[in-house]
Amino acid sequence: MSCMELRNVSYTYPGEKMPVINNLTLQIEKGTCLAVRGDNGSGKTTLFRLLNGLAFPDTGRYMFEGTVITEKYLKNNRASKAFHKKIGYLFQNPDVMLFNGTVYDEIAFGPRQMGLPDEETDRRTRDCLQLFGIGHLAEKAPYHLSGGQKKRVALAAVMALNPDVLILDEPMAGLDAGSRAFLHDFLSQLKKAGKTLIMATHDEQLVRDLADQVLVMEMPNMEMSDTETPETV
Repeated sequence: MSCMELRNVSYTYPGEKMPVINNLTLQIEKGTCLAVRGDNGSGKTTLFRLLNGLAFPDTGRYMFEGTVITEKYLKNNRASKAFHKKIGYLFQNPDVMLFNGTVYDEIAFGPRQMGLPDEETDRRTRDCLQLFGIGHLAEKAPYHLSGGQKKRVALAAVMALNPDVLILDEPMAGLDAGSRAFLHDFLSQLKKAGKTLIMATHDEQLVRDLADQVLVMEMPNMEMSDTETPETV
């Protein structure tokens, strides 16, 4: 069984005539890494919204672990929690993800929303603070942090739920060399641990080192490419 599968999926934004995603069929196996390439407006973010259950196909269907994901399905609170617990989504701009008063509360927010006990929430939060080297920022307000620190906090908040799938939109954007090296190593370790990674990125080294397949998105056509020689894609 595939981890995620789209079959003949199309999606058009309300008021638009041209579909931003047109008849896309895509299969992502568990534990693999998919790199998504394409210019702005080619549909990368729209694809991520579909995979995260934030938007739904006009035609075709999206399946996660064999279950068809629809708006009706996710209206069931129990089903929605189970689905969103398994998929973590790191936005390109961490500012849109950070809204709590402290870094600690930011990381604890997801576990609290999922109804985890206070003791477990605290353990996960402190583990993530240590893992991402941001323990000294625990009581800081996220909006006072640097861009690199914000991205670490946003990723820590995502990882506090220990998702099976991690979707990242330009994860290297705006990072200095040290933060880029840290994130590259972290994603490598996640893949070795069997996590499924999906990332939109222009970072050639990241693609060469991690990607099992590359999805090149263009308007209006899309095509899949093997990544044995990703630099030629």
